Amino acid sequence: MGEIKVHYGWVVIITGTAVLFSCLGLGRFSLGMLLPSMGSSLKLSYSQMGLIGTGNFVGYMVSVVLAGIVARSIGARWTISLGLLIVGSSMVFIGRAMGFFDVLILYVATGIGTGLANVPMMGLVSHWFLKSSRGRAAGFMLSGNGIAIVFAGLFIPWVNASMGAEGWRTGWLTIGAISLAISAVAAFFLRNEPGEKGLTPIGDTESAPILSGKYPTKEKNANTWTLVHLGCIYALFGATYVVYATFIVTTMINERGFGENTAGTFWAVVGGLSIFSGPLFGWLSDRLGRKTGMILVYTLFTISYVLVAAKLSNLFLYASIGIFGLVVWSIPTIMSAAVGDYTGPVRAVKAFGFITLFFGVGQITGPAVAGFMADSSGTFSMAFWLCASLTGGAVLLTSFLQPPPEKDRR
Repeated sequence: MGEIKVHYGWVVIITGTAVLFSCLGLGRFSLGMLLPSMGSSLKLSYSQMGLIGTGNFVGYMVSVVLAGIVARSIGARWTISLGLLIVGSSMVFIGRAMGFFDVLILYVATGIGTGLANVPMMGLVSHWFLKSSRGRAAGFMLSGNGIAIVFAGLFIPWVNASMGAEGWRTGWLTIGAISLAISAVAAFFLRNEPGEKGLTPIGDTESAPILSGKYPTKEKNANTWTLVHLGCIYALFGATYVVYATFIVTTMINERGFGENTAGTFWAVVGGLSIFSGPLFGWLSDRLGRKTGMILVYTLFTISYVLVAAKLSNLFLYASIGIFGLVVWSIPTIMSAAVGDYTGPVRAVKAFGFITLFFGVGQITGPAVAGFMADSSGTFSMAFWLCASLTGGAVLLTSFLQPPPEKDRR
């Protein structure tokens, strides 16, 4: 039998899966599992819990501005590794925090590291994959988030049960150490572009054109407005999904009477389903188009938020969790592919950073508003109703999105 050769682009994607497992999956989505026990130990209010999440996103937004500058100076490979180093180190120190302000400052640093790792990593997809395969590749990479959620949903309740009231500290120390290890893996395996390995990108080359050169001014302006449009759509995802991811476990424990182990199991189910979220909707967006894919996804998000906001029986809560898990990573997947469609690979990292600024505004707003609403009303129901309204608006906003130009795009 002949030797089977694997294109190095898939090594980059597998490494990227580990990167997202660390910087987003552990760095951000473990918080929802750690908040109940950490909040109890440090006597945090709902508002303080929300502000901790918001602090993370402030750090993320700052790093989105810096990511392009740093990547141009030292390359995407080393920028990603540096970001993971910051993520891992800050989470280790959170495990030793003694109060709200300690956690807040350190979690801002985690957000900075997350952005430095995530933005260049998503941009690399457009360098290594052509348009015909871009959504599938980005979706595969986003499955790292889901794997991390499964890990957090099973590991953290076990640690808390084993270590008692201070088990959350061991949780932070462990996920920090894992992130530090993945930083070294990223430095070893990632490459900035196929040319470094003497390769060409993966995908259908029939319409793959020019990698460089100047585009007409009119087209550049059109792209700018389209990126603003994409950014506004992305902001609504940022403002809503993060409320669910941060507070659904707290809602289940404090409002629905679930035990931490049971809530953790359901959170692990979200993670398990979300492993298929990126690949499935990335593939669908390759086939149906980015616009149709996003309309479908935002409709499903709206249903999920309504089902938990309406305070129906637990059966509807389970349906909400299932739907959310199935679609949660679909929007970043589609957006990563879309910016490559609209701008081409040369501008993809910068374009993804630009729309991520909008996404960051949404993320900064969401947890703080939800926390204050919960403190005022004693429930997260109003916050979930607001999320449903915003994603319903996203369906309408997406319906006005113009298709990408076909010429001069890979």
